[in-house]
Amino acid sequence: EVQLQASGGGLVQPGGSLRLSCAASGFTFSNNAMGWFRQAPGKEREFVGVINWGGSTYYADSVKGRFTISRDNAKNTVYLQMNSLKPEGTATYYCAVGLRPHAGREALEYRYWGQGTLVTVSS
Repeated sequence: EVQLQASGGGLVQPGGSLRLSCAASGFTFSNNAMGWFRQAPGKEREFVGVINWGGSTYYADSVKGRFTISRDNAKNTVYLQMNSLKPEGTATYYCAVGLRPHAGREALEYRYWGQGTLVTVSS
């Protein structure tokens, strides 16, 4: 059974930082791309970024230069380091397993989803 456990969300002030983690189990973690998405209240889910099996990364323009995705294959964990957070970053953040070693920005390229962790950016 595939399990994705996201954690690390919380309340942070604008300009602050937060690191999310997503612990995975039930599949060969190192063989798959791992993506991060977010969904703000009343809005559609949107792509944040992805790290492919070899470590290459790709980000949405809205977070490029502020967010960094990394992975630790020994721990079956993917991370999302978020710096210079903005109020519009308030959302539930989800990690997802790519269908293949490489994945992009489309939700259809991902097959398993975590339960999400809430990030609130507010003063």
